[in-house]
Amino acid sequence: MIEVKHLTKKYGKLVAVDNINLTAYDGQITILLGPNGAGKSTTLKSIVGLLRHEGDIFIDGYENTSLKAKKHFGYVSELPAFYDLLTIDEHLEFIAKAYQLVDYSQRKEQLLKQFDLEDKRSKIAKELSKGMTQKLSLCCALLIDPQTILVDEPMIGLDPLAIDQVLKSLVSLKNEGKAVFMSTHIIDMIDDIWDVAYIMDNAKIVKVVNRDELQENQSLKQLFFEYTGANHE
Repeated sequence: MIEVKHLTKKYGKLVAVDNINLTAYDGQITILLGPNGAGKSTTLKSIVGLLRHEGDIFIDGYENTSLKAKKHFGYVSELPAFYDLLTIDEHLEFIAKAYQLVDYSQRKEQLLKQFDLEDKRSKIAKELSKGMTQKLSLCCALLIDPQTILVDEPMIGLDPLAIDQVLKSLVSLKNEGKAVFMSTHIIDMIDDIWDVAYIMDNAKIVKVVNRDELQENQSLKQLFFEYTGANHE
């Protein structure tokens, strides 16, 4: 579970995130939506621990920058960064050693198979396509078997088959009782899997939407346009 309480982030006089609260519960897929400049990236970077901020953030009850929180937390960034000369397999081994994992070999093989990377495991990172890089990032995040996972724009650069694999993986994590928190611009892609959506605009949370509270003939995309004034033409 991710708990964000009164998060505020300022850059000088600019308020990038203004006193927001949100919770991503276990067993749910929680979505963060907003137009460019709304404050999504700053929110995500604060949760991950990359920015100093005002307010409190907890992951599974632990302060977000603590070692205990990091052991529970998997993160997939929009632009994954890898070591150019390490192979797919070596990256996964690196993560296993960094997190002091034991008996992880079977899980590693399952992830490589799940994301169709088995026959590419000896490829070095600089030879990987955008799609393969994104899938490796997911494998690294999931190898530690996190209770909570944050994914930032996970479908960017993926082909339809890979998108389907990612979405099924996120649903599987949810069904295992894990908390999935995702930022995305592609509302249509996640329309069948989300449970709760937070819509941001101008540094604030302007609407919280629960799937079971949607009225008949009402969609998440419609609410997004209504509360952000975004041009959808």
